[in-house]
Amino acid sequence: MSTSQPWTIERIRDALGSPTLAQRFIGEINRTPAHELLGVFAKWERIAKDTLAAVERGRQLAPYDARGEDLPGEWIDATERVQAEAARAGSRGAA
Repeated sequence: MSTSQPWTIERIRDALGSPTLAQRFIGEINRTPAHELLGVFAKWERIAKDTLAAVERGRQLAPYDARGEDLPGEWIDATERVQAEAARAGSRGAA
C-alpha cells in the first residue's frame, strides 16, 4: 500500500489484515453517531498504520531469523508484562 494514498474506510479495512479485526472496525464505524465519526476513524487509522509498520518491521527482520542470527536493535523482554496483561484481560472477559 502506498503511503501517499488517502486513508479511507476501505483502505483501513484492508490494512488491518485480519478479517475479524476488519469486521470489528466496520461494525464500530457503522454504529458510531455522526458527530463521533472523526474520532473513531482516527483511532482505526492509527491502528491500521501501526499494523502496516509492524508488518514492514517483520519483513525486515525475517531474513535475520531465517539465517538464525540475532535480530538487530535493542530488544526488551516484555513476556511477563504481556502475560500479566493477558491474564487481567481474561479475568474481565475481554476477547
